Amino acid sequence: MKLKVKAINITKHFMMNNQKFDKLKRLFHLDKGDSSQKEFVAVNNVNFEVYEGETVGIVGLNGSGKSTVSNILAEIIQPTSGELIMNGKPSLIAISAGLHNNLKGIENIELKCMMHGLTKFEIEELKPAIIEFADIGDHIYQPVKNYSSGMRSRLGFAISIHINPDILIIDEALSVGDSTFANKCLLKLNEFKENGKTIFFISHSASQMKEFCDRVMWMHYGNLKAIGDADSVTNEYVEFTKWFNTLSENEKQAYKKEHLQKQFVKSTEVIKTNKLLSYFFAGLKILPVLILAILIVLGY
Repeated sequence: MKLKVKAINITKHFMMNNQKFDKLKRLFHLDKGDSSQKEFVAVNNVNFEVYEGETVGIVGLNGSGKSTVSNILAEIIQPTSGELIMNGKPSLIAISAGLHNNLKGIENIELKCMMHGLTKFEIEELKPAIIEFADIGDHIYQPVKNYSSGMRSRLGFAISIHINPDILIIDEALSVGDSTFANKCLLKLNEFKENGKTIFFISHSASQMKEFCDRVMWMHYGNLKAIGDADSVTNEYVEFTKWFNTLSENEKQAYKKEHLQKQFVKSTEVIKTNKLLSYFFAGLKILPVLILAILIVLGY
């Protein structure tokens, strides 16, 4: 089978800015070596391979890193370190992903299709099918900012599946709206599977994971806890959630706090910035010497 996606030691850090101008201060070397700056490790050293025609589910508690992984796969954000090999063009389906609030639904169809390289003629041909699949009536001619989360999901899903992507990433897009639309989407996704498309499917639904996915990845506070066949990993995750839900609220908070603390590390950005600035200022110091040398050469 053809390799479609390979993640090699993928890690993603986010700076934790205590105040509004912290990032600006670091940029201009005004932080004075503040050692309190921290980074949040949203995804930590994740490795996996996915092949053509595979559907891989991603499960995990809220805040486990699922959406960060999906955004990296969709090339919306870049990993801090590691390498992501993508043999195909990805498309992300998430609630309101890629939709512009101030544009009408019909305008969003045109814009998103254009961004994926479709010609005006191809967009006009696809429009009726997208509008029919989204099935949001006259709301298609209203600004997206007035949509419910279900309508956003319907429109985003309808656009993404009709632009025929190589790699489809679905981030909780079927968790809103009615079950009829969810079943309609799953039928369409099964067509994609039959056509050899690669799909990443993020959901809290254990039944959808078992029914639809070939393999499942379990993300747990930034780490890839398990990856394997859909039934075994989903059952393992369900058992964990059952245990987690037996805890009291205080015990749940303590568990979360313990694991979240491990995701905070001392910032390396200040150190990197300081190094760059030191090189810059060192360059300024030798600049007059370089100018003098150039003038002497020109004089000769």
